[in-house]
Amino acid sequence: MIRIQQLKLPVSHTEEQLKSKIAKTLRLPINEIKQYNIRKQSVDARKKQEVSFVYTVDVEVPDEQKLMKNNKNNHVSVAKDVAYLFPESGTKQLKHRPVIIGSGPAGLFCGYLLAQHGYRPLILERGRCVEERQKDVARFWENNILDIHSNVQFGEGGAGTFSDGKLNTLVKDVKGRNKKVLDIFISHGAPKKIAYVNKPHIGTDILIKVVADMRRQIEEWGGTYLFETCMTDITIENHEITGIVCKDKAGTLRRIPTEAVVLAIGHSARDTFEMLLEKQVPMEAKSFAVGMRVEHPQQMISETQYGSEAALSLPAASYKLTANLENGRGVYSFCMCPGGYVVNASSEEGRLAVNGMSYSGRDGNNANSAIIVTVTPKDFEGEGPLRGVAFQRKLEERAYELGKGMIPQQLFGDFEQGKLSTEYGAFSTECKGAHTFGALHTLFPAEIKESFIQGMHRFATYIPDYDRKDAILSGVESRTSSPVKIPRNENFESSLLGLYPCGEGAGYAGGIMSAAMDGMKIAEELVRRYAAPKEEKHEMNVQEV
Repeated sequence: MIRIQQLKLPVSHTEEQLKSKIAKTLRLPINEIKQYNIRKQSVDARKKQEVSFVYTVDVEVPDEQKLMKNNKNNHVSVAKDVAYLFPESGTKQLKHRPVIIGSGPAGLFCGYLLAQHGYRPLILERGRCVEERQKDVARFWENNILDIHSNVQFGEGGAGTFSDGKLNTLVKDVKGRNKKVLDIFISHGAPKKIAYVNKPHIGTDILIKVVADMRRQIEEWGGTYLFETCMTDITIENHEITGIVCKDKAGTLRRIPTEAVVLAIGHSARDTFEMLLEKQVPMEAKSFAVGMRVEHPQQMISETQYGSEAALSLPAASYKLTANLENGRGVYSFCMCPGGYVVNASSEEGRLAVNGMSYSGRDGNNANSAIIVTVTPKDFEGEGPLRGVAFQRKLEERAYELGKGMIPQQLFGDFEQGKLSTEYGAFSTECKGAHTFGALHTLFPAEIKESFIQGMHRFATYIPDYDRKDAILSGVESRTSSPVKIPRNENFESSLLGLYPCGEGAGYAGGIMSAAMDGMKIAEELVRRYAAPKEEKHEMNVQEV
């Protein structure tokens, strides 16, 4: 295949115009273009009067060698791709099935590859299956009664299921894992365009269906899910994992023997962090970031990014903003949701956290993004690896108080002046969950509050009027990443042998794609080390405690 980069066409172009541009670039008659595949599509909006799509395409032609011999175009080359290769099975025999704790992206993709290759993983999920979880979340947003086991944080698919479903990552992909994740998503119902659009996303509505379909495939391959089942303890002999103890929805404790536990618990499994600390599993407090969701009219963002004319024909625009302040803090946008909603993402009674979410159409009236300020262990009171968790909880308790259990909101102008908002400005909130005006200006320590204000004004130099007085703030955005890191060696194993810290909760990922790719790494390591477990007479091998 021949690869052409930097093919630029107007946003209103037709398929025939793209094919014609390919033929012209290769200096071939159009009928000699056997087929072409779009590898990448992005928007060039640097000139608002000439907004364009920019493509990378792979093309099949009759005589590729002759074409390349005569080629003098620097944007034309032979297509080279890294093919994803799964390792050959090891020889060490697994006595029991591997156990995966958590069914977010890390656990899901680890389980998918293990099941596909005959390792029949046992996947424990403290929440419910995604179909039931969707109903629980909808009820919470409607009646404000929290289910601590099934919510935006906990349940099949993980926290990313109720987000924008972003599939971009900054992880360097030298093994082909990124493309493999996208291919698997597509094979289970995701739109084919995620394979090539710049900054792909699925959206909550589609991601729910994809996650459920992947689960059904895992089960067909011999994997087993235990929903509403939470790991409460681990059993250890000679510094090695020998099994786990779990509790089901009926409160029954059971022991599951295993020598391989994949810890894909996500960033909100605070009780599990506490249990691991009691078991003296090495952990470290790590830096993360806190702030608030900020809403603007989506039309304002799209027109700023694309220009007024192109904004009418292009999908809702996104943005990414960063600033390094003189006080040493970083301020940046996180999980930006075009045409999205601010959502109540709480998982603990008496504490409130928010997140952002978009459906696949991104057709809500507002754009929202977390604007967050970096915090380090120096900001956390007390000692020990879980002091970042305590820092989060303190902010979430204050947010709950400010909103009396509802999402507290405040206009940016009032936040800056330190006065309570009483009504919205030129636009209203797009919010999932009960909300009310609250004194968010009292939420943060002074330096974090001032850094947030400085960041908002700095961002207005990139997006005019970003710091408009009626921008709507919602708090608190506290679950941006894990407050804990669980160290692992070059073989992805903790110093507690048999424990494989994985994904975002363990401190090794930041989003759906990086978490999924980290789950793949763990699956590869387990297969490289072990032969598939032999089928047991009592396949579950669960013992009541």
